[in-house]
This record gives sequence, C-alpha cells and structure tokens, in this order.
Amino acid sequence: MKYLIPFADVGSSFKLIALIEAAILITLWFIAPLSLIPTPFEIAVAWNTMASEQGLLVELFNSAVTIAKALFLSAIISFGIAYLSTAALFRPLSRWLTALRFLGFAGITFFFTMWTSSGAELKALMLTFGMTVFLLTNAMSMVESITQDQVDYARTLRLSTWRTLWEVGIRGKLDEALDLIRQNAAIGWVMLSMVEGLVRSEGGIGAMLLNQNKHLHLAAIFAIQLTILAYGILQDIGLRHLRLLTCPYIKKA
Repeated sequence: MKYLIPFADVGSSFKLIALIEAAILITLWFIAPLSLIPTPFEIAVAWNTMASEQGLLVELFNSAVTIAKALFLSAIISFGIAYLSTAALFRPLSRWLTALRFLGFAGITFFFTMWTSSGAELKALMLTFGMTVFLLTNAMSMVESITQDQVDYARTLRLSTWRTLWEVGIRGKLDEALDLIRQNAAIGWVMLSMVEGLVRSEGGIGAMLLNQNKHLHLAAIFAIQLTILAYGILQDIGLRHLRLLTCPYIKKA
C-alpha cells in the first residue's frame, strides 16, 4: 500500500487518514480506559469544577499574557543579537550567550529575584531568559545560513552593508524568523510550569497544575493539560496564519 511507503504522495487523503486515526484513538479511550488515565467524563467534570470554582480560565489568561510578553521580549533580544553577530565585534559575545541555555533556573533564581521587585516581574524575567537563550541559538543558525553569494549579489546592487543586512538577513529571512518565533512560543509553554512553580505567589495555570499534581488529582491534571494543549494549538495556528499573511510568497515555495 502506498500509505506505508516513505515519501509516497497520498494527496488529499492524508486528512482522511488523520481523522480516522483520531477517531480510533478517541473510541479506544472511551471503551477501554487505562487504570492511570481518567475517563473523558471524569476529566470533563474536573474541568467544569476548576473553571467555575477555581478560576481555571482566568489563570490561563494570566499565563497567556505572561507568555506573550516573554515571547515579544525574547524575539527582540534574540534577533537583535543574532543580526548584530554579522559584525565581527559581536560574534564572540553572541556565541557565549547561546551557551547559557545549559543553565538551570534553580541556580540563577537568586539573581533574578534581586533584579526584580515583584513576583510578576520575576516570572516574566525568568521566562524571557529561558526563551531567549534557545531562540538565540536558532536565530544564530538562521543568520549563518546566509550564503556569501547572497551577500555578493547585494554588493553588486551597490547596497551598503547595513542595507544588505536589512534586505538579505532581515527581510530575506523573515519567514524563517516568524517560524522560529512560533516554535519558541511552544517552548514557553513547556517552561511555564517550572517558572510558575518557582513563583507561586503570582498564580497561573502552571502553578495550578503543580498543585493538582501534588495531590495526585489525575482528572484535574488531565483537564489542565488538555486546556493548555487546546490553547497551544490555537496559538500555533494563529502564528502560522500570521506568517502566511506576512510572507505570502511561502505559499508558492
């Protein structure tokens, strides 16, 4: 069958295959639940309880705002440094900064605490740091993918060095930059529980998840995780459409 052959062209039937597989998985979940996985009914009851009594949606909104702030700041910082690394003076510094992605939050929380005056600022700063060091690594790779032929072609057009950076590095790589931002937004949600667990005074859906996990409320845990998953998928779709809207030429690629 062509559906089992690598790189085979299955055309529009791919969506049908995805729907059938999803239906099978959901059906198996209903008729043959596992002992450690709550039933859909239990998860729905837990979700309704948390949404009506514990402010689940409010906490989701607060966490989403924090993610948005950190995503914006990390994008400005990471791409700013990456573009400056095209100059020799900034290249070593950019390389050293990418190595910071190996640092854990536990060892540097003290410094962030001293630099901020509130839990909200601390949470935003820690999340921005975590997202920046990973986005910077990818942004550096994106900038380094600019070929010498592209730079030479810009020079033949008598573009200045800064204009070359704008046309080749920034405008020419805009679609890749937006895709990296979309991926970094997903990384932010992965880091969120850790950050909000360290700064529980500010709440957030990550702190709520850790509280439920501490008491082994499995239905509530799954309800929160599925809520985050649903929001994350919607966020990803939105960022993907923003990329297509900003760079319509990639539709033809």
